[in-house]
Amino acid sequence: MDTPEQPQIYLITPPTISLSTFPDQLGRVLDSADIACIRLALAGNDEDTIARAADACREAAHARDVAIVISNHVLLAQRLGLDGVHLDDAARSIRAARKELGADAIVGSFCGASSHDGMSAGEAGADYVAFGPVGASALGDGTIAEKDLFQWWSEMIEVPVVAEGGLTTDLIRELAPHTDFFGIGDEIWSQDDPVAALKTLTDAM
Repeated sequence: MDTPEQPQIYLITPPTISLSTFPDQLGRVLDSADIACIRLALAGNDEDTIARAADACREAAHARDVAIVISNHVLLAQRLGLDGVHLDDAARSIRAARKELGADAIVGSFCGASSHDGMSAGEAGADYVAFGPVGASALGDGTIAEKDLFQWWSEMIEVPVVAEGGLTTDLIRELAPHTDFFGIGDEIWSQDDPVAALKTLTDAM
């Protein structure tokens, strides 16, 4: 049996970022590892704040040929020249987002711990689905996405899958054979040295 390729890193920004320090920090992390995609997971709805943060992060990402998507703000994704959108409502907004952003945009969907929502999202045209949390995390409603879900998904479904929320080195080792991406965010940004924290996690893959 072929060993699956090593999962890739899907980097998630903190909900609030400091424009004076975060873009440099992001750049260092991007330079330290092979990152597949970045999600701007910014809290709040203040378009100015989000736009400024998105511009700074987009520059860091696109300078390194890394795709960048934004959580839920479909119209901002378009206006700010981002690569797509990450939706938090399973399959409900995928078709509308796709229509708005076009065939080339990345449209991903968070589906909690529900294989049914994941399949609906895939049928609606999601480019990937994210399940989580996989560990202790306030993501979604807190229902843990178990290893069995990822195992079943990777065997049965073609749509790429992201494991996120409360990742630890043990969980990464356990899930690596069954997931395409690890959504890593707070796991590194809450540490003094995000680059070192990321290396500890990627070494577990």
